[in-house]
Amino acid sequence: MDTSLVYEKEIVAIILYTSCFFMVVAGFLIVFFYLSRKKIIQKELEKRDLEIHLHKEQLHAVIMTQEEERKRIAQDLHDDISSKLNIVSLNAHLLSAPNLTEDETKEITENIINLTAKALENSRKIAHNLLPPVFEKFGLNAGIEELCEEFESGKSVKVKYINDIEFDDSDIDRHLHVFRILQELMNNSLRHGKATQIWIAFKNVNGTNTCNYEDNGVGFDNKNTENQKGLGMKNIDSRISFLNGTMKIDSEIGRGITVNFTF
Repeated sequence: MDTSLVYEKEIVAIILYTSCFFMVVAGFLIVFFYLSRKKIIQKELEKRDLEIHLHKEQLHAVIMTQEEERKRIAQDLHDDISSKLNIVSLNAHLLSAPNLTEDETKEITENIINLTAKALENSRKIAHNLLPPVFEKFGLNAGIEELCEEFESGKSVKVKYINDIEFDDSDIDRHLHVFRILQELMNNSLRHGKATQIWIAFKNVNGTNTCNYEDNGVGFDNKNTENQKGLGMKNIDSRISFLNGTMKIDSEIGRGITVNFTF
């Protein structure tokens, strides 16, 4: 057989095998990239579904908190303000009764004045809980200072508050979320944590506003996620989300709680 013909057949065979090899590799790469892309898309869809679910949970927490707040206000108005005004109305009608002595008229009038003063004071407290006047007039720093004073007035807890941030008064809507977060944390420290000391510190770290919150309460098992799923914590988490911030919670049983959040 002609040597050149054998050589050509070998070249053709090599080319054929090489082509088949590259076709197999190409096919493998196509399948690999297809499956990888499919997996990436699936991961992105799962991530988006998780974000949507988280957003729904946060929205639900906000709505539930608002509903609880409405119920509380309605209860306060009904049990306190409304009942006092009813008694005022009855006393006012008594004043129109004939043959009242001077002492009786004086007693009824004093009752009306006292009940009206109490109703007015309680209505101010309700309004204060909705939006503290000091916060609205003087900003976040003054609002938190007053909040600390209110908690200390009960004589059961001492609060140390340090602020190194110059807050922009025009950002009051965002600051209200910060105020409500601290209000919820302090309520939790007192009601659930049985804390006797609370520390609050505002700092700006590398251009990011940061709040560090600590108490010396009973603490909880931080590894148990159920401890962080209460309505109050969900409300805090949703507010952090609205602020585009982050939050880290650290706690141990018997060693209080530390919360660090940015905003």
